[in-house]
Amino acid sequence: MSVTWLPVPGTIRARNWAEPTKADLDAIEDDDWQDRALCAQTDPEAFFPEKGGSTREAKKVCRACEVRAECLELALENDERFGIWGGMSERERRRLKREAA
Repeated sequence: MSVTWLPVPGTIRARNWAEPTKADLDAIEDDDWQDRALCAQTDPEAFFPEKGGSTREAKKVCRACEVRAECLELALENDERFGIWGGMSERERRRLKREAA
């Protein structure tokens, strides 16, 4: 993982760099899973099929993806209404939320 530190606002010298906080590092690591997602390496149209279109190809990619759980969690937390996320369609995610409530 590559991190670029930014200078502290108001400092005069460029060598005065702010040390990252634990929250800064956690935020970077939280998004790191997206770089490992298999969908980022495939055709995005497969994950957003036309109404009534097949979701088979997208779900196949998701089944092999190591970050499927993180992806699904993101979709559920943000109420994603379109596309295949974490191997589930919007309808499947809605059902999952209803059953969990």
